[in-house]
Amino acid sequence: MCKLDTFKVDLKDLKEDVTTLHFNINDDYFEAIDAPEVRKGDLTVDVTIQKVSGFFEQEVHIKGAVHIPCDICLDDMEQPIDCENHFVAKFGNIYNEDDDVVTVPEDEGILDLSWLIYEFIILDIPIKHVHAPGKCNPAMMKVLQEHSVDRDSEEVGEDRMDPRWDVLRKLKD
Repeated sequence: MCKLDTFKVDLKDLKEDVTTLHFNINDDYFEAIDAPEVRKGDLTVDVTIQKVSGFFEQEVHIKGAVHIPCDICLDDMEQPIDCENHFVAKFGNIYNEDDDVVTVPEDEGILDLSWLIYEFIILDIPIKHVHAPGKCNPAMMKVLQEHSVDRDSEEVGEDRMDPRWDVLRKLKD
């Protein structure tokens, strides 16, 4: 079981020079974080933190792959992830995420990277995720094709164009 406490960084204990952290993320991480979009994956995360006059500049590099459902056949597919992200953390009164600046309560001084890493992963996944051509589940593709044929045959019997568009077409002409 993945412990999300390993992703918590005590910013007060960091020295002026560069701190490097390395995490291996697998299915246990996605289960522990109760991720809504991604449930499986195998990734490496490298975080570089540099303390600069009260601010903490952070570079996050994530590389690996996650398993997400294909939009067409709904079978799991492997989606490669390779992203670089930059953000700044600073101390303040309450926790706040604003653009690329994360404000951490000064009395706690703990930055939890677990959800930020998940957000970076999600942002690297394309909106449309489908298998390569010919790789979708053949049984599902057959069912989809049958249903699309039924819909096409129904449309052939009916007028395909909504008659309300004729008025607009006359205005255009």
